[in-house]
Amino acid sequence: MTSKTQKSPVVPLEKKSSPEVPEYRPRILVVDDESIIADTLTEILVRNGYAAVAAYDGSGALETALLQPPELLITDVMLPGMSGIELAIQMRRIFPECKALLFSGQAGTSDLLATAHRAGHQFTLLSKPVHPNDLLAWVAESLKPVQV
Repeated sequence: MTSKTQKSPVVPLEKKSSPEVPEYRPRILVVDDESIIADTLTEILVRNGYAAVAAYDGSGALETALLQPPELLITDVMLPGMSGIELAIQMRRIFPECKALLFSGQAGTSDLLATAHRAGHQFTLLSKPVHPNDLLAWVAESLKPVQV
């Protein structure tokens, strides 16, 4: 009686497929009631390696954040219903690690910022229009780990 041994085929290591490990992309929530601005800023961020999503008012932003907590909130100060400052304060209460960048094209926002400052909230304010390179620099700086 002869026994034949069958060898299983050898698969070279370079041909083995491994599951794709998703690349880390910081999540950013962009909020502006002017959809063209929110969508444009979101697209700029996505094209530069961020996982960005747009919202068009404060309540929509909060709903989106509850589904996908952001690391950074970028919001217009003047929003319908809830100001961007109120949104940023609520976001920090819900997500303490979330950072916030505010932007505005209106001079009247300084009073709102002063009120927030007196309540102990510090926010960075960018002026509209925000140049894409300036935006990307502020985003990169905002997402740097805090040195202790």
